[in-house]
Order: sequence, then C-alpha cells, then structure tokens
Amino acid sequence: MHAVLSAALDRVRLPDGTVAREDAVSIFRRHIGRHHGEIRRLFEGRQLKGIAAAATLARLMDGAISSLFALARATTGAAESGLCVCATGGYGGGLLAPYSDIDLLFLTDEPLTPDTTAQVEYMLYFLWDLGVRVGHATRSIAGCIEAAREDITIRTTLLDARRIAGSEPLFARFGAHFSAGAENALSFIHDKIDEREQRHRRFGDNPYMVEPNIKEGRGGLRDLQTLNWMTRIVQDRDELNPAIRTRGNDPVFATLGLLTEQEGNRARRAWNFLWTIRLHLHYIAGRADERLAFDVQPVIGGRMGYAGHGRQQGVERFMRHYFLTTREVMRLGRILEPGIMQRLQGPAREAPYEGQGCDTQEARHFRLINGEIAPAERACFDNDPRLMVLMLRAACRDGLTLHPTAIQQLIRNERRVASLRDDPLTMQVFLELLMQPTRMNRQDSRPSGADWLTILNDTGFLGALLPDWSRIVGQMQFDTYHIYTVDEHNIEAVRMLGRIEAGAMADEIPLVYDLTRDMQSRRAMYVATLLHDVAKGRGGDHSVLGAEVAQHVCPQLGLDAEETETVSWLILHHLLLSQTAFRRDIDDPRTILDLADIIQSPERLRLLLILTIADMRAVSPNVWNAWKATLLRELYTRVAEVLEGGLAATERDERVSHAKELVRDGLLQQGLASAQAEHFLTLGYAGYWLGFDADTHLRHARLVLDSETHEAPLTIETTPIPQRDVTEITILSADHSGLFSQIAGGLAVAGASIVDARIHTLSDGMALDTFWVQDAHGRAFETPLQLSRLNGLIEQALSSRLPIGAELDRLANQRAARRMRAIHVPSRVVIDNRASERHTIIEINGRDRPGLLYDVTRTISEQSLQISSAHITTYGMRAVDVFYVRDLVGTKVTSETRMAEIRSALLATLRDDDSSRPTEHVAA
Repeated sequence: MHAVLSAALDRVRLPDGTVAREDAVSIFRRHIGRHHGEIRRLFEGRQLKGIAAAATLARLMDGAISSLFALARATTGAAESGLCVCATGGYGGGLLAPYSDIDLLFLTDEPLTPDTTAQVEYMLYFLWDLGVRVGHATRSIAGCIEAAREDITIRTTLLDARRIAGSEPLFARFGAHFSAGAENALSFIHDKIDEREQRHRRFGDNPYMVEPNIKEGRGGLRDLQTLNWMTRIVQDRDELNPAIRTRGNDPVFATLGLLTEQEGNRARRAWNFLWTIRLHLHYIAGRADERLAFDVQPVIGGRMGYAGHGRQQGVERFMRHYFLTTREVMRLGRILEPGIMQRLQGPAREAPYEGQGCDTQEARHFRLINGEIAPAERACFDNDPRLMVLMLRAACRDGLTLHPTAIQQLIRNERRVASLRDDPLTMQVFLELLMQPTRMNRQDSRPSGADWLTILNDTGFLGALLPDWSRIVGQMQFDTYHIYTVDEHNIEAVRMLGRIEAGAMADEIPLVYDLTRDMQSRRAMYVATLLHDVAKGRGGDHSVLGAEVAQHVCPQLGLDAEETETVSWLILHHLLLSQTAFRRDIDDPRTILDLADIIQSPERLRLLLILTIADMRAVSPNVWNAWKATLLRELYTRVAEVLEGGLAATERDERVSHAKELVRDGLLQQGLASAQAEHFLTLGYAGYWLGFDADTHLRHARLVLDSETHEAPLTIETTPIPQRDVTEITILSADHSGLFSQIAGGLAVAGASIVDARIHTLSDGMALDTFWVQDAHGRAFETPLQLSRLNGLIEQALSSRLPIGAELDRLANQRAARRMRAIHVPSRVVIDNRASERHTIIEINGRDRPGLLYDVTRTISEQSLQISSAHITTYGMRAVDVFYVRDLVGTKVTSETRMAEIRSALLATLRDDDSSRPTEHVAA
C-alpha cells in the first residue's frame, strides 16, 4: 500500500520534487476510502473475518502513515534518524476498528530539533485534514520511561508500541530500555487488575446484562487485551525485546504456553468473535460505538448468520453465543492469571490443610496457598472428580476462599462433574452451598449461597451437574424488562432471597422478613427460587414445563417427595400472585376466593409470596417499588384471612354495613350533622364501600360534601403517598361517556403513569374516580409545582381545552427510541367472563407508548362500556392493561358478536402503533 501511494504521489510531483498539499490530501483520501470500502465489502460478505479485517485496516493505516512520513520528511527537510513513528495502544497491537482513534508515538532523539518538530506537525495536521482521529504523544526514550513510571495507562499503551516508519536504531534503543524487573512487573499486573475491577464497576459489573458494552464490560475485548498486556509484561521481564516481539492475529496470551490446545483455540474464537461484533457495530453506527444495544442486536445477528430455530429468535441465539463468549473470556482469565502470577512471584507460601471441612485422609489432597484452599496436585481432580466436591465443602465449612488455582482446576475439570450427578454427597454439598446465609456483618466475608452459585456457574460446575441448568446458561430474554440472562436472573433471585432472610430488607418489606423467620420448607424454598425459570426458552409455558423439570431434578438433589411437590407447585404458580395483584381487582371477592382455591395452604401462600418478591427484585433494580409491595401485602393478607377461616370474602353485605358504620361514627365525631352523614352514606354502591378503607371514605365524604356546598362542577384532590411510591388523585365530576379517557389523556401529557384506578358512579350521577399515578422513575409526584401541574392538566382535559392528541403526538416524537423499536411486542386482547361475578374483564397487551391508555379507554368508551376499575402494568416496552367493565345497563358483556366487535376495535387501536400481527383470545 505504501508503494501504491508513493506512485500516485510521484505522478503529481512538482518540478522541485514537492507535492502540493491539496493534491496529496486528495490522493490519500481516495486511497484510504477505496480500500476501506473494499475491506467493508469483503467483511460484510463474510469473505473476511473480524480479526483479519481489523488487521487489514491496521495495515492500510500503516501504509498511509509510512507514505505520509516520507512526504513530511521531504517537505520539511528533516533527517530520518531523529524520529520514529510508532503505533501504540490497540492500533499498536496490529488491529484497528473502522472508526477507532489511532494512537501514535513520535519517538525522538534529545534534544528535539526544529526540523523534527515541523515534520511531526505536518503529519498531524495532514491526518486531521483526512478526518482521522489521532491520539498522539511526542517523547524521547527517557520521556517515555518517565511517563510510563508515573502513569499506568501510558505504560500500557507503550507495551504495544510498534514501529511504523522512521529510525530503526532509535526504536531498538527504546525496546532495550523499556523492560521491567519482576517487582515492577508484579506491581503493573496488580495495578491492571485494580483498573479492570474499577472499569467493570463503571460499565456494569455483571457480564450478563442484555445491552452490554462489548469493549469495556466484563468479559469484553478490554479483558482480553488486559490478558495480553499481562503476558507482554512477563515477556518484557524475560527480556524479550518489544522491537522483535512476534505479532499476529492471535492474542499473545494464547501463545504463552499456559493454555491447553483446546483452551488456546477457544481463546482465538472468542478474540475473533468479539472483534467481528465490534466491526459490525462500527459499520452500522458509522462511528465508534461499543454498546450492543437492542436495535443493532437483530441486525448483527442476521449479518452473522444467526437464524431463528424453533421458538428461539435468531437474535436470541446470537446473544446467547455472545454471553457464552464473555463467560469464556472470564474463564480464560481465571486459568491464565495463576500461571502468570506464579512466573512472577515464584513459589507461593504454602501450608498443609488441617481444617474441619473433611477428615485427615481427605485433607491431604488439599493445601493452603496464602491462606486460600487449593488442590495439592494439579491432576488430583482429573484422577478423582469427587475431590472437587470435598474441596468446596471444606472451603464452605471453614470459611476459606478458593485459591485461583482451585478455580482454574474446577474450570479445566468441568466435564468430569457429570460423573457426580448420582452421588448423594455431591448433592448434599451443593444444597449446603446453595443455602449458605447472607452475612449482615461486614467483617464476615464468607460467601452467601448466591456467591457460591456464581462460582459454580462461571466454572461450568453447575451446568455439568444439572443438565437442565446448562440449557439456560447465557440465554437472553429479548425485551426491555429483564436486564439479565435467565441463569443470572435465577442466581440473583437466590441472592435476594438470602437478603430477605437475613433482614437486609426488613424496613422495606417487614412482612416477608417475618415470614422467612418462620419458614418451614427452607430447602424447598431455595431450590424453587434457583429453578423457577429453568424451563425458559423451551417453547410453551415455562411455569408448567419448569414444574415438570422439578419433578425429576429435586429427587436427584436429595429432596423428599413432599419437598419435591412443594418445589414443583411453587414453580408452576410463581407468577400467580404478581399477575393477580397487578392485573386483577383484589377488592373483588371472586379474585380472593379463586386464589384461595388454588393455594389452599397458608404455608404455600407464605412461600409463594417470598418467591414472588425475590423473583421481582431479581428482574431489575427499577421493577420493584413500594406500590407493588403494598398491593402484594394487601393481596396476601386477604387470601390468608380466607385460608385461616376468618371473615369470608362472600359475606359482602356484612362488610358493607361494617364499612358504613365506621364512616358514620367518624363523620359524627368530626361534628358533621347526622343528616349530612346519612346523605353521604346513600351515595355509594356496595363496590365503593368495599374498595376503600375508613380513612379514605372520610376523606371522600369531606370532598363530596364540600363540593355540594359550593356547587363545584369539578373537584380534584391530589395526595402524595411517598411511602407507597404513588400519588393518589381523586376526581369528583359529573359522569359522562369518555370521562376516564379524558383524565388518562391529561395525565399522560403530564408525564404521569397510571398504575391503578377505581371508577365509581354515585347514586346522584356524579363520578368519584380515584387514580394512583407515578412519575417516569416509578415514584410519587410530591412537590407543589408537580401537583399543581397535574391538577391543571386534568382540568384542561375535562374542559376540552387541552389538545390531547396533538400533545401526545409531540411526546411520542420526543420519547421515541430507535433501539426500543427492535423489541417485538405482539398485540393481544383477552376477554374473560369467568374471573369476576359482576364484570367482564378485558386484558390488553401491546407496545407501550405515550397516550396508549388514552387511546384504549377512548375505544372502550366508544364501545358503550363503563369502566369500573383499571390495573396498569408495564414490563419494559410491553404494557398490560386490565379493565373491569360493564355495559350501559350494568351487566356483563355475554354476546359473542358483541365481544368480537369490542376485540376488533381494541386490536385496531393497538395496531395504530404496532405493525405486528395481533393474536386473539377469548375466555368466555
């Protein structure tokens, strides 16, 4: 490439031997652009793999810089011996992504001459004119050594220093001086490990998050580069001159001799796979982009040939390969680092293991290295796989950390774990590890059950022991609700269970903390939590399939028949409480009775509530809030009351009378006239008296009676309830068709999300509607300005002074996120006449968007239906809205023709924003 550029420059060279700058820039730009285009064509046509394409891009830039060096020297008259241009950083490693910066070191003699300065400046300005982003430094050899000593980042970039053009003797002297003794090399590696941990915390410490940073995240390219740097510092210590260091497309650490042939091959595949993704990301974005966002995942998966298989989408297969690769990168680090450290540190401080975790004969197979347990011989697991289990038990019982060589040997003997599947001791130890308590004392660093699961999962031990678990390792869920892969979500649920049991969330959910202290089925609870999503991705209902998996896995783990049945039942119904609390009217007696019929046992109810909360907390930090905690607590209390033989949910009239008595007494105690109190008691129907507590009834009484006194056509009252993460909005207005829709539109414009609603028409024709709303962060509106804006927009919406449609269109344009459009959200409408005695239940599933609730409720109103209550839930981009409705004469909708009309109208509303084919279902 250098020769091609030189020939092109010769053709436009002036009589004095120089080249006009404009001509030179034009030639370079055409040359680089043409070759960039050809490399991209070959890469995207799968004729060039990721590493090969990145290496070709680096060579293209090498040729351009070599030609530019010669052009600059001829133009400025500088001597060749005083300057060497070196590639550093990732570019120095011989690989370059399409839109990455190029890092250059202008290595100079001392003192720096004016001609050399002019040559450097000419090259930099020329590169900037070409649009190349350059990171650069001009240093002498002494300056490089000093800068590297003071800054680990500079030292790291110089490890990859590679001569492109200029003085070879100068670069050779640099290579001779830039080396490190064992002490400095060890310090460098410790610094790189600390830097890596800080980077992981910054970019997401968990490698299994669904929109990963492929370069900086855990298990990404930077981790592989860190292994390369560790290897090169060892090579420098061994006095290998960087100037003559072997370079190629393979990662350097794969050639160090510390990996088996199979491990080396896996390292090369991971290296190439991640580089391939990185190049696709750059080409798709047209810039340096390292985040694998939702919108590009299907595109890259398609370009790399990942097609759908069965029920699994191509993008899910691609992302699973990605997550398995990141796990492989982490495992490579666990395998390599002990060998690298041993080379630098020499023999470690060892002692025989004499702990309480196993008997004397077993203990001889282990040793303590710097206080951490490790196998006495590297081959001992290979000869006797059961020793892995004994080592884990010893570490657990004695509170010991596994030495890196122990982790290394667990990884290397992963396949031998399969021989232990029928070993009772292995399963006993596994359950012991699983149920290790979470320690609240910060001084106690012993791992919790979830910590052990992470170790067992990352080493492959868990998947080899439980084949059903191996099917969910690295499996992503292509939605914006779950932020972890399935295996990581299950482990996180166990972590949350441990935290609940330890009292870490006692202030937040005191009821569940009390329940865990009296838990009678602890083994079953932990196993159910571990396996609750084990059947995801198999097609069909994962709860049903997971319950079947539990029937054969639990006996294998050593659980008895009763525990197995409990685990299977919990997995089958692990979504029951959350779906009921957030999608059904828990004030409807039928809802409570149906739940009690399914659950039947107070102990099962307790276990199910614990599992529900652990599961929800493990989805994402943003899913759980105080409002959901309140709904689940109320649902639990009402079902427990029925199961324990208390007030039956069917004793409706007695409950209504009791509620009215409380309100009458409260109003009279406040000094209200008896006639006014009796008047208020005649306004509400039975559903109203059963739907609120006495304090709320009293608040409503004051609002209604004051409005009547002042003849106010509209009264709005906003009450923040920060302890529940909601703001309650009560609206008293003349009832009319479309009232709910207008209110929903005003709230949407205000940026409020409705999470629950109760709609009551009083006997005098007034509507008393209550909405519970949250802001965009799932919190209550609290400030006077926020509350005033809510009131104002609702009033404008009800008086038709707010152009709701236009405002919602504006908000939709502002909030549109391209990456979210990649998430497939099918439209679905379910009409159910069985789950309520007095109402038809309509469940809407569709893509969430500003104004969705406004559009849906407007359609319901246009279908001449009255909404009695609404329950709104959002799962990432998927909205699930449930409405309890009746027709205009107050009865259920039972006509098949009528239900078909309603369903078609609602699907048409959903299709306005979702081009996906809708699915239909009726449970009549």
